[in-house]
Amino acid sequence: MMKFLLDTNVLLRFLRDDHPNHSPAAQSLFSDASDGKCVLVLTEVAVAEAVWVLESFFRTRRTDIAEGLSKVITCAGVRCMRQFEMIDALNRYAYTNCDFLDCYLAALAAASGDHVATFDRDFDRFDDVKRWQFSG
Repeated sequence: MMKFLLDTNVLLRFLRDDHPNHSPAAQSLFSDASDGKCVLVLTEVAVAEAVWVLESFFRTRRTDIAEGLSKVITCAGVRCMRQFEMIDALNRYAYTNCDFLDCYLAALAAASGDHVATFDRDFDRFDDVKRWQFSG
């Protein structure tokens, strides 16, 4: 079975349905994946880039970004690297003012029990995340 690594532009055309040629092609690719004809591999980098583009360029609401990407991540035929952590990160992103990468780090730390080495106090808002405390 064919496997495709999804580029962010295909993901965006699928989500936004805003291009006369690319959007139908993206819809068809996702339909093929849903029908078991191929597998679409979604990387953390593609999700992070999609969040950034949707928020900064298209001015999409955080809750809409999280909802749309969560649906894609859980689509039949889509394999998202670190799916559980990615869904958790999108939920954190939707309901806080933290940037997506901080939310993803928080989700990884919560899942693994590891501490986050950061000077950013935004991590303190997550009860399930331990932040490294520096002396100085």
